[in-house]
Amino acid sequence: MKIKTVEFARSAFNEEQYPKDNLPQIVIVGRSNVGKSTLINTVLNRKNLAKTSSRPGKTRGINFYLINNKFYLVDLPGYGYAKVSKEMKKQWAHNIETFLNTSQNLRHGLFLIDIRRNPTEDDFLMINWFKHKNLPFTVVLTKADKVNKSESRKAVEDICKIFKINREEVIIFSALEKMGVSQVLSIFEKYA
Repeated sequence: MKIKTVEFARSAFNEEQYPKDNLPQIVIVGRSNVGKSTLINTVLNRKNLAKTSSRPGKTRGINFYLINNKFYLVDLPGYGYAKVSKEMKKQWAHNIETFLNTSQNLRHGLFLIDIRRNPTEDDFLMINWFKHKNLPFTVVLTKADKVNKSESRKAVEDICKIFKINREEVIIFSALEKMGVSQVLSIFEKYA
């Protein structure tokens, strides 16, 4: 798929701010600092479209990116560790839950996990949500350039076993090496 146009459409903090045009949405979810913004910038071939930071918690709203005027890529705040108040974390959790449970336009989930880390309880909750809603999803193992090929293969096997998913539902991703970009674009193409 060729990315022709990318527009930061909006950052939403409540339901009233979600786009109303009924375009398909692909949601990106994962822990804080897992590489969601980096994936967006890499796949869309834009340097600073999504703000990145070495500090967890940079994404605070639900960010909607309009791709080729055909669908939205939706970047949710990360869950888990972030140096913010408990109240802020509660608000993020509420916003994420509200979006996931009310959006009528969700078509696919990109579920990001750092290839070097074991899934957390929150990761299991998220994967179970996708399964419960029968929403197609793909696990994207990020930061693959930080491990060797043997470790990468083992991580894929482990994730497939732990989440009870097929190998085809996993993408190995590295922004540095541009690994996995074409597979993510193939998912986008289904909704363009």
